[in-house]
Amino acid sequence: MREKELRLALVCYGGISLAVYMHGVTKEVWHLARASRAFHDESEPAEPVEAAYLDLLKTAEATTGIKLRVLADIVAGASAGGINGVFLAHAVASGQPLDPLTAMWLEKADIEELLDPAARAPSKMSKLWASPIAWAVAGRQGDKWDDGLDASTRDEIHAKLTRFVRSRWFEPPFGGETFDAMLLGAFDAMAAGPVGPRLLPDEQPLDLFVTVTDFRGHPETLPLHSPPKIVETEHRLTLSFRDDRNASEFADVAGLVFAARATASFPGAFPPFNVAELDRALETANRPWPERAAFLARVLPRQAVAGAAESTVLIDGSVLANAPFRPAIGALRDRPARREVDRRFVYIDPKPGKKSISLSDSDAPPGFFATLFGAMSDIPRTQPIRDNLEAIAGRTARIERTRRIVEALRPRVEASVESLFGRTLFIDRPTAARLATWRSRASERAARDAGHSYYAYREIVRTGVADSVRHALPDRIDTTELETALALRPDVDGLDLRFRIRRLRFVARRLAVLADENPAADYEAPRKAVFACLARYLERESPAFLGKIEATDATALLDLVEQRWDLHTIDVQTDGVMAEAIANCLRAHRRQPLLAYLGFPFYDVATLALLQGEGFDEFDPVMVDRISPEDAISLSGGATVIKGTQFNSFGAFFSRSYRENDYLWGRLHGAERMIDILISSLPGDALTADAIARAKKAAFSGILDAEQHRLTMIPETFAELRARIVTMAGASETTGLD
Repeated sequence: MREKELRLALVCYGGISLAVYMHGVTKEVWHLARASRAFHDESEPAEPVEAAYLDLLKTAEATTGIKLRVLADIVAGASAGGINGVFLAHAVASGQPLDPLTAMWLEKADIEELLDPAARAPSKMSKLWASPIAWAVAGRQGDKWDDGLDASTRDEIHAKLTRFVRSRWFEPPFGGETFDAMLLGAFDAMAAGPVGPRLLPDEQPLDLFVTVTDFRGHPETLPLHSPPKIVETEHRLTLSFRDDRNASEFADVAGLVFAARATASFPGAFPPFNVAELDRALETANRPWPERAAFLARVLPRQAVAGAAESTVLIDGSVLANAPFRPAIGALRDRPARREVDRRFVYIDPKPGKKSISLSDSDAPPGFFATLFGAMSDIPRTQPIRDNLEAIAGRTARIERTRRIVEALRPRVEASVESLFGRTLFIDRPTAARLATWRSRASERAARDAGHSYYAYREIVRTGVADSVRHALPDRIDTTELETALALRPDVDGLDLRFRIRRLRFVARRLAVLADENPAADYEAPRKAVFACLARYLERESPAFLGKIEATDATALLDLVEQRWDLHTIDVQTDGVMAEAIANCLRAHRRQPLLAYLGFPFYDVATLALLQGEGFDEFDPVMVDRISPEDAISLSGGATVIKGTQFNSFGAFFSRSYRENDYLWGRLHGAERMIDILISSLPGDALTADAIARAKKAAFSGILDAEQHRLTMIPETFAELRARIVTMAGASETTGLD
């Protein structure tokens, strides 16, 4: 049985009240991860929709021979998406339930709950003259904004809109401490619920990134030629959290509330956030925060050095980074690999092509205020993600080009290796000692054959070693100092961790090709052995492995790192495992992984510069998938079904029925797209269109069965959806995979 991981890097956009829709989507990511965990633990699913996902995973295994594991190990979010990302990551890391966040969105994400007590109209007579403004605002949404609404929902929205426009003006109407208390309550409810297993393998880290905007900015020093350096003000901030393998707690809850509140500090709606606000909320709740000083020093390092962490003012993360792909891409480096991986970037865009705040629907040139406010808020937060997609596409193009080069080089490399040892009997069943000797001779031959280009290669290696060491240190230091120290070392082999990782991943891919070309042969045991060796090297990249390092200079530091990594001892162990893995291959196939292992120095010299120092450890293309109302059409047919887009994306805050509608559709769209993505990671035509349609129907029905008792304001939506599920076609046009 072939094992494979579908790893999701989830990027959650902002969207104001569309946070409710996005929560429905992220909840399906959570349910699929739970079903995948149950599949591998051979346990029973906890929810109907998880049973549908579990059946799909079992069907995929029976049909393709692939045992697929689905996990979300990278989460990045901004604004409303940042809140959902924080809670999803916490649920994945802790095994706690996500339902308390559902309750928060449905019950608390309401204008009347969010309003700051000090902002409410002091009496029924206050600002009565402002009531017509509410009707004007409603009228601007279009003549059909309330079509299909029952009388009670229409009256609810009108009443809340009237009270809203009569509340405090010229100050944010929503309460920051009110929001803090809501977030704290949701985390407490999660902790009080039934706790399950962590939704990642024990060795798999989880990274969370949340963007915020430093309102006043902090100084950043930039080197120039003349003058030698300048200081500029930086406003972008990314708050990062990591659950490193078996950590018992992902992060302190107060720190997570800090991140969720700061990233969603929407200008004009919420007051700017600072730590003093959270201090007051924690004091009201009688909650200590012992990690406060360490947390602020970590997430606001520049401000902390300047003594300004306490006074730092943070506003909404989507102002400057509404689509935080960059930190998620950076996190790819730290991923362990114990089996084949299909990496996906999945981004949630609840309103593709639409602005959060529409200042004018006219085609006429914008006026003074429309231009001013558009430049300050809406244009930055709605910048397209083209640059991010182009970066991923460029990386994929380099990888594909390198693969072609490798295949072109393969006959010559294999001939060079065989000329060193001859076609001896021993090469088919090597021992660990022979492999060590042959590796050394192959490396010497690769260096000699490369000629002058080998010196350029060694400089790239030294730079990579410096970066690798810096990255693994608990206290990061300047890479330039390490490069200077490395230049004085005659040999950096004892520190070249990345070379060893690239080599084993290269061998793993050769075994994968063998398995694909020979489906009757079982190559899972050799591949597992290779990935087990790879894990030993990968764990050395973690700062937790090195622990505390005390060194007076970069040279002494390198000596300590080399001693603790002890790569040559691991090499001996790897040679033994590789000898056994090769012996477990069919006799006719043994030379292929052996020649890949011994010949790797030849390939690395030829391709490392081409891959800009990334090398073969980033040799797999990354694909990008979107989840939005436009992409999940099985039940909606592409029609607009989201209500929260009303009132400049604040609509769901005015109506419980709006929130119920958007949450339900978020779950349905999330289920459809997660099934699409899962199936796309299998070999082509692995499942028929009818099988895919059955899986989606089962998931949809499971969601409706689970939610009907909770979502009591939209009974007609449930009746209509059940009717659509019955008649849902099984043709390929409904699968979203065309």
